Amino acid sequence: MQNSRKRMMICSFCAVTCGLFGSFIGWQIASSLPSQRCRNQTWEIGKMMCNLQTSPESMYKGWQGSTSGVWTGTILGAFFAGLGTRQLRR
Repeated sequence: MQNSRKRMMICSFCAVTCGLFGSFIGWQIASSLPSQRCRNQTWEIGKMMCNLQTSPESMYKGWQGSTSGVWTGTILGAFFAGLGTRQLRR
C-alpha cells in the first residue's frame, strides 16, 4: 500500500511539472509566431506598427499554445513517470 502511494505522488509530481513546462514552451512558441512577419520591415516605425497590430493575435495564440502545452505535458509526464516507477515482474 505504501509503495502505491509513493508511486502516485511521484507520477502526480512529474505530471504537474511536465504540464507547467509544456505550458511555458507552448506559450513561447505560439506567441512568437505572429510577430515573425514583422521582422522584414525595414523602418523601425514599420516594425513598431506591425508589432502593435499583431499583439492581440500573439496573445490569443499564446493562450492556445499554453493550453495545448499543459495537456500534452501532463499526459506525457504521467505516462513516462508511470513507466519509470512500475514494478518489474519476475
